[in-house]
Amino acid sequence: MIADVLLDVRCELGEGPLWHDERGELFWCSILAGELHACDADGDNARVWSLGEPVSASAIVDRDTLLVATASGLARFDIESGDCVPVCAFPESATPVRSNDGRAGPGGAFWISTMGRDAEPGAGSLYRFVDGRLVAKRCGMAIPNATCFSPGGEWAYFSDLPTQTILRWRLDPDSGDTIGEPMLFIDLRSENLMPDGAVVDSEGYIWNAQWGAGRVARYDPNGRFVEAMTVPTAQVTCPAFGGPDMKTLFVTSAWQGMDANARLADPLAGAVLAARVPVAGRPEFRVGPG
Repeated sequence: MIADVLLDVRCELGEGPLWHDERGELFWCSILAGELHACDADGDNARVWSLGEPVSASAIVDRDTLLVATASGLARFDIESGDCVPVCAFPESATPVRSNDGRAGPGGAFWISTMGRDAEPGAGSLYRFVDGRLVAKRCGMAIPNATCFSPGGEWAYFSDLPTQTILRWRLDPDSGDTIGEPMLFIDLRSENLMPDGAVVDSEGYIWNAQWGAGRVARYDPNGRFVEAMTVPTAQVTCPAFGGPDMKTLFVTSAWQGMDANARLADPLAGAVLAARVPVAGRPEFRVGPG
């Protein structure tokens, strides 16, 4: 499997791809530019909204509303009007932070992470937002990533990128909240791979974008490597399933940190890419309005 360019938008730090199945649109973020983007499954009808501050992830509330994560907190975004109304702020921190990876989870919750503006160790946290409350689930992280969920909602997965590991956390079937402590699930240290964003397909296999490696790797429900999809740019950030049959894998990427020579050598850095894959994803969980 090899991904091709869907839209050559050259985001410095593209992230947070989200397929809105009711609208037939892909949404994603250009974090540092403070932009929310959208297009259809073929890369056409592209749109962009400037939110005035870094924005990294979103979740579906309903057909016309997203819950978006910005540098300062969470906000309701009206897709038709472009209005963005604050819902809650992230807790004050001694180190300036912004949102990073996030995804809707079981029970109407939005799982969202923060990180230091300069990726300071220990400045990041993973939160669960539900019923209007933002609850810290794990603190002391550097670059939280790979937030995703098993199809039946039994497990939450996440990573702290510099640790080169992906953890899993058992979820309560009724509330969708965590039970006990997270456990090691995938250890990438021996391969020196960096686990960035991730998504789970309809069979419960995890697809993980691996920063700097130019690939999205697929692991079975037991954490065993199965195969990898080649992406023609090194700094892949996050995958998302979509398209009419949910068998298109969209992938965001970044040119952040590249000097002029590196960007010349990697001309697709920052593009949104896509590939047809043999297994379908599943529609994203919906979140409450906040």
